[in-house]
Amino acid sequence: MAKRIQLARTGGPEVLEFVDVTPVEPGPGEVRVRNQAVGLNFIDIYVRTGLYPVPALPSGLGTEGAGVVDAVGEGVTHLAVGDRVAYAQGPLGAYAELHTLPAEKVVTLPEGVDVDTAAASMLKGLTVQYLLRQTYPLKGGETILFHAAAGGVGSIACQWARALGVRLIGTVSSPEKAALAEKNGAWATIDYTKEDVVERVRELTNGEMVDVVYDSVGKDTWETSLDCLKKRGLMVSFGNASGPVEGVNLGILNQKGSLFVTRPSLNGYADTRERLEAMSEELFAMLESGKITIDIAQRYPLADAGKAQQALAGRQTTGSTILVP
Repeated sequence: MAKRIQLARTGGPEVLEFVDVTPVEPGPGEVRVRNQAVGLNFIDIYVRTGLYPVPALPSGLGTEGAGVVDAVGEGVTHLAVGDRVAYAQGPLGAYAELHTLPAEKVVTLPEGVDVDTAAASMLKGLTVQYLLRQTYPLKGGETILFHAAAGGVGSIACQWARALGVRLIGTVSSPEKAALAEKNGAWATIDYTKEDVVERVRELTNGEMVDVVYDSVGKDTWETSLDCLKKRGLMVSFGNASGPVEGVNLGILNQKGSLFVTRPSLNGYADTRERLEAMSEELFAMLESGKITIDIAQRYPLADAGKAQQALAGRQTTGSTILVP
C-alpha cells in the first residue's frame, strides 16, 4: 500500500483525504515515480473546488513532482528504474508517495538540479519559459507588467526577465513582498493595496505603458491589466486566482488600443515529448547557471496538503511550496 491525497467530492480543504491505496503498475508507455517532493500550485485548488472538473471521483490531486523511477512499463526506452526525474503535467495524482503516469511527460534531472528544486520549479518554471520565451518572445529592452510578482511563478519570472534584460514591473500586496520581488530582479514594484496600478505604470513608463501584461489573477485585474498596455500590446491571461474572466466584450480591445489577448496553458505549449524536453533543458540550464534560484519558502508534510492550499489561497506564502511524502 501507499499513501495519497484524494477527494471524493469538490469543495474546501476539508474534502482532501489522506488514504491508503494500492500502487498502480505502469502499463505500456508508462512509468511509476516514487515521489521525494511534490509541487503545490494554484491549479490544484481549481481542481479541488471544481473550477476544473476531474474525469471521475474519487480522484487524486496534483500534477507536479520529482523523485526516482520506481517501475517502468513496456516500450519505455528513455527512462530506467533508479533515474532521478521530474514531471509537471497530468494525469492527476502527484499528491502521493507513488504516481504512475505517461513516460513522455517525465524528464530526467541533470546532476545540478536536486529533487526539491525540481518539484518546486517544474510547473512554475516551464510556465515562465512559455510565457517569456514563446507566448511573447522577449528579446531584451521591453517593459512588462507581471502580477503576483512575489509568488512562485512571479519569483522565477523576475529572475528570468532580469537575465533577458527586460524591465519587469511587479504587482505585490505588501512591502515585504515588494522587497522580495526586487531582490529577485523586478525593475520596479507596485503595492496594489495602496497604489493605483494604472497610474503607477504610467509614471514608471513616462506614459508609454507596457508591451505585455502577464496576469494570473483573472477577474479582479482584467480591466486594470488592459489599461496598462500600450497600443497593440499583448494581454496574457494565464490564471484565475480571483476567479475566471467572463463576459468579455471584444470591442474593449479595440477601444483600448487594438490590443491582443491570449489565454495560454502549459499543456498547449509542452504538447509533445520533444517540446517538453526542449523547454525543460532551457529551464534546467537557467537553474544550473545560477541565473534562477528557487526559494522554497514553505514545506508541508503531504498529509497537511489542505493547510498548504489554505496558505497559498490566502496569499500567506512567498516563493514556492512543496509537499513532502
